[in-house]
Amino acid sequence: MSPQVRTPTARVCERCGRAEQWDSDLEAWQLAREDGEKQVGNPHCLHEWDINGTFNPVAESDG
Repeated sequence: MSPQVRTPTARVCERCGRAEQWDSDLEAWQLAREDGEKQVGNPHCLHEWDINGTFNPVAESDG
């Protein structure tokens, strides 16, 4: 079993609520949609993404 590095696929700004999801085809963050509406938040916000230490980028592989 060797560890695998994984990346987050979603993030939310703690200040304005902007939500984004990772698009692997575009290799870029894209606005998330909820009920068909883009979760843009405040376009002038200096986004504080919900990175609080609970996401662990290292996962043990089954193997």
